[in-house]
Amino acid sequence: MAIQIIRNEAGNCVTFQGSSNPVYWNACLSGEVDTSDNTLVNIKNDIRTISESETVYEFFKIPYTNFEDSDGNSFSSAQDCADYITSECNVLGSIGQQVASSADEFNFFLDSKDNTVIMSTGDYFPVNTIHAVLESSTLSISSITGSKTYYSNINLSNVSINGSLITGTDTEKINTLNVLFQNTGSSTGQAPSITSSLAVSLTEGETLNYELIADYGVGYEWDLSNVNGIASVEGNIRKLIGGSSLSAGTYNIPVKAINYNGEDSQTVVLTVDAPAFSSTKSVKFQNLDYLNANASLANSSLGRTGNGSGSSDAWTISMWVKPIGTENNQTLFFYGGDDLNNEGHIIIRYFGSSSLRAVRLEYGSDNNYLRLLAPSSSFPLNQWTHLILTYDGGTTGVASGSVSSYYSRFKMYANGVLLTTSNTNRNSGFNGDIKDELMRVGRQGLSTFYMRSGSRIDELAIWGSDESSNASDIYNSGNTHDLTSLTTPPNHFWRMGDGDTYPTIQDVVGSADFTMNNMTVADIVNDVP
Repeated sequence: MAIQIIRNEAGNCVTFQGSSNPVYWNACLSGEVDTSDNTLVNIKNDIRTISESETVYEFFKIPYTNFEDSDGNSFSSAQDCADYITSECNVLGSIGQQVASSADEFNFFLDSKDNTVIMSTGDYFPVNTIHAVLESSTLSISSITGSKTYYSNINLSNVSINGSLITGTDTEKINTLNVLFQNTGSSTGQAPSITSSLAVSLTEGETLNYELIADYGVGYEWDLSNVNGIASVEGNIRKLIGGSSLSAGTYNIPVKAINYNGEDSQTVVLTVDAPAFSSTKSVKFQNLDYLNANASLANSSLGRTGNGSGSSDAWTISMWVKPIGTENNQTLFFYGGDDLNNEGHIIIRYFGSSSLRAVRLEYGSDNNYLRLLAPSSSFPLNQWTHLILTYDGGTTGVASGSVSSYYSRFKMYANGVLLTTSNTNRNSGFNGDIKDELMRVGRQGLSTFYMRSGSRIDELAIWGSDESSNASDIYNSGNTHDLTSLTTPPNHFWRMGDGDTYPTIQDVVGSADFTMNNMTVADIVNDVP
């Protein structure tokens, strides 16, 4: 079925009979031949294009053979069709510049739908397409862009609205006319006033849906140059969408509402919040499973040169542990040299036998070490227990001090409670380096001391400082929480499944990501403290 193009007798409206698109339009349309195919026609809405600062098409890429003129005649080409639409469907297209005489009278009013400015001359203009301009003591009427003047030299004393002469100063008369031309609903000539909220909040990943609202607003402008992923909606320049890719932070978006009486410039403050903290995942370990990371990336926190120089060598390790297997020598965490006999290391082990059910810290080499063992049953099977280990960075070997003072460098907490450990040593402690060669969870160095039977670890964190004074804050009464929000956040923090993509366990603070070895995605489990 052909689409017949018919302009009404008043000349201010157009219908497209036979179209599924809305058939009733203000006469503000122009036609063009599509640049990609000279058999296709695009029909542009000139008014929306002007007000929305981007081209708006009401019909796009339609074969010219689908159209007929008002008498039912076909068009010979797409250009013929486009020219007909421009001439017949746009009241602005048929008006040349008119120079008024001093005696000419002009009366302006709106049609019954308040969307067309009608002149006593018989000319018609859709609202928001023209504006009045004061030139010395006379009036000119131009397109909203100023690219075309329709009338000039109009005597301001001879201008009426709805049959009543406009009064006031010349400027006030111009403002009153422009209010009518803009259809703002006011005769006071008021500048725009933005009324929509200027404070907008999102959570990371959410999508913005914001509309700028202004009293007496006609045109709208945004400055989105400093905000990625946000754009105005096609067909509604006032609305913004997008923003799902924005990181947490504050973003300032300058906005402006404009009419011919002035403008209102404001700043929309967009606040993007980090998602609420939620622990839903942990990592389980079987007989040969482990996590491996680049140890050098944590050297500034756990590494040491020499016999402990003080606070610069201090560290804190925090994790949630759920032991399941009854085997001893299950390695929870390892950091240090791969030569276990001679090179220094940090080993945290779990002993699951019924006589122990405890965690042990070993600091040093197999030939020279300190060992601190938690009390029996302090880490029961099949329960989540929170572990904190701290080291104050002081001497730990025979070069200085005594063995008892070496032990005092370390503290161990279970569920926020400071434990009294049983301590042993070899060769009066360790006075060497802790090298950045290996960092693993679930495996001791290059040896076979793995975690067993599906034991779990969650919320692993490392500080390059002694956080024993903040142990209660880290434990947080047993509630997992965002450790990065602490006064002293960790240097490394692994959520152990939350936000991770197999096979990577991300370091959300530093860059020491773990890789899952001999594991599958099923080893990220829904079991949390």
